[in-house]
Amino acid sequence: MATFLYKLGRLAFRRRWWMALIWVALFIGAGVAASTAPKPPADTFSMPGTESQKAFDLLDERFPETSADGATARVVVRAPEGQKISSAKNKAKVEKLVDRLGKAEKVSKVDDPFKAGTVSKDGTTAYATVSYKVTGTELSDKNKDALTETLDDTRKQGLTVEAGGDAVPTEQQMGGSAEMIGIAVSAVVLIITFASLIAAGMPILTALIGVGIGISSITALGSTLELSSTTSTLAMMIGLAVGIDYALFIVSRYRAERADGRTPEDAAGRAVGTAGSAVVFAGLTVVVALSGLAVVNIPILTKMGLAAAGTVVIAVFIALTLIPALLGFAPRRTLRRKDRKKPVGVPFHDPHAKPKLGTRWARFVLRRPLIVLVFAVVGLGVMAAPAAKLELGLPDEGTYAVDTTQRKAYDMLSDSFGKGFNGPLTIVVDKDKGAAAAAKDVSKTLKDFDGIVNVAPAAPNKADNAAIMTAVPSTGPSAAETEKLVKKIRSGLGDVESKTGSEVLITGQTAMTIDFSQTLDDALVPYLALVVGLAFLLLMLVFRSILVPLKAALGFLLSVLAALGAVVAVFQQGHLADLFGVDQPGPIMSMMPIFMIGVVFGLAMDYEVFLVTRMREAYVHGERPGEAIVTGFTHGGRVVAAAAVIMISVFSGFIMEDDDMIKMMGFGLAAAVLFDAFVVRMAIVPAVLALLGKSAWWLPRWLNALLPNVDVEGEKLHKQLGDVNGGAAPYSDPERELQRTR
Repeated sequence: MATFLYKLGRLAFRRRWWMALIWVALFIGAGVAASTAPKPPADTFSMPGTESQKAFDLLDERFPETSADGATARVVVRAPEGQKISSAKNKAKVEKLVDRLGKAEKVSKVDDPFKAGTVSKDGTTAYATVSYKVTGTELSDKNKDALTETLDDTRKQGLTVEAGGDAVPTEQQMGGSAEMIGIAVSAVVLIITFASLIAAGMPILTALIGVGIGISSITALGSTLELSSTTSTLAMMIGLAVGIDYALFIVSRYRAERADGRTPEDAAGRAVGTAGSAVVFAGLTVVVALSGLAVVNIPILTKMGLAAAGTVVIAVFIALTLIPALLGFAPRRTLRRKDRKKPVGVPFHDPHAKPKLGTRWARFVLRRPLIVLVFAVVGLGVMAAPAAKLELGLPDEGTYAVDTTQRKAYDMLSDSFGKGFNGPLTIVVDKDKGAAAAAKDVSKTLKDFDGIVNVAPAAPNKADNAAIMTAVPSTGPSAAETEKLVKKIRSGLGDVESKTGSEVLITGQTAMTIDFSQTLDDALVPYLALVVGLAFLLLMLVFRSILVPLKAALGFLLSVLAALGAVVAVFQQGHLADLFGVDQPGPIMSMMPIFMIGVVFGLAMDYEVFLVTRMREAYVHGERPGEAIVTGFTHGGRVVAAAAVIMISVFSGFIMEDDDMIKMMGFGLAAAVLFDAFVVRMAIVPAVLALLGKSAWWLPRWLNALLPNVDVEGEKLHKQLGDVNGGAAPYSDPERELQRTR
């Protein structure tokens, strides 16, 4: 592979104009396709195979007029202190409100609280449910503003009015600037690392081109492949991060080769042949981890994973082709200013220079590997401790900021009706004929369950082959008692189903949350086995070792547990919540653990490949195990650290977003990269390798013969080029090649 990539790098360097034009054409073409493509579909959430999804689909089929997937708004109205909402004066105001809500555009129906019986026992509060014909994402700002205006006018009449639901507009604070924050910090890090504006600009430029092509492609294919706007969120995060990192490693290796006395074209070829090989395998591990999200069998996760994986593939190809082309345009200006005047073909290493920080750190670890290992493992263990108290759920309006109308409506319902009114259960009775009669028996059975405080009368459809009713639990939607109640009801309806010859299904937001968590739990072990197994094989190919991939996998588990512990500490327990803009601590999103496992595993293997391949390269070329560790840190430590800071800055930018899911994703990924890059890869990896010595690179002979030799360390390439001592520069006739690159 190294030989092929070497030739590809030199070709891109020589044919730089053509290569640049190809990528510019792809960028423009993808942009044009995106701008002319039909509008992408609205966000949809489904969980094939679950009871709640089956019930949801049945409602769509048997009750088409209710728009089961339509947006809703629950408007809560409270009378002034000392008054009743049912008084003639206040009742007239509420009826006027209901009438105005019903006349709004795209509204299918409004339940009058006095007819529906949704008035609190103390008579002070009532709520009306507004149902829309379209989903929340299909509602225009005009529709949402009309709702807000209606509520404001009613407030002026002296009533307290708040509303929740996906039809209610959310307050936007900062959204959209996350990418710019990450890019700005990345630029500063790159300038400090390279001491060259040209070298610093290349990774950012190529990352933006890659992300632009990726996001535009997702938009262009949105209507065809049913990719919603949310699908591109993960692609944007990962695309920016790996796009900058992969280009950073190629440019850094090019500068190292130039420092060894290579001519520009040869240096570009060698950079792509060696660091490019690491980029290919690092990219493959990320693609495997992201594509593996399909195992979970939740369409939105599958689409997000595959879209992000596609963006990573683009980032790999850009690093291998566009970066050497750009190096051809500025072969000298990518070097430090003091190195640009050095003659080509002569090494310009300073033998008297102070050892780099990476070198000094590696030597320290070699002297005290056990101490470093213990401190690192214990430190990560302490950070991971809060994960033991992990509570999973999906965000609801009870986690909104206390000054939002959604949170006020949520609290008003809890106070006046009970906590369970914020998470009612929707019961669907399915029977070929006589669903209404069967529903009465089901209703009686439901009332006998401890924890059910109210069961609304059943409403059959016109064909009488389905009926729907609402059951209200005594506990809140995210309470563990509610989950136990739902499972108890599902397992305890067998007798009434047999008696009535019907099928009873439970759905609603609370039931869907429970099913979602269960789906993720069931998929966790198969997903881990698939992703870790395939990545283990890839790393075994790269490192020709069993212990190094095993150590990489165990280190990943430490970093992901520590990151999950940090997420729990901030978003669930509320530590430093104000600092990170967490308005209301609450349960962690159900998808967070499996999402972090997938994404973090891929990113963790990035640093493993980049850092350890340089050690493997030095070891294969004759250095002792300890020397190889120092060499790896000398050449790769600074670059890996810079790459990690860049990735952390990109992810941290998303913490500034006001969307809870995006905020939590950004924080979790930033924490995971911090722990993995600076604790696992920088401390645990060299410590373990120092303790293992030559055993780290052991591979049984039969397995060595069985595995194909992909030559990531470039051993065959160095032999083919006639290098001495595994890579010393053959400084023969550099001037002739220099003339071709000026």
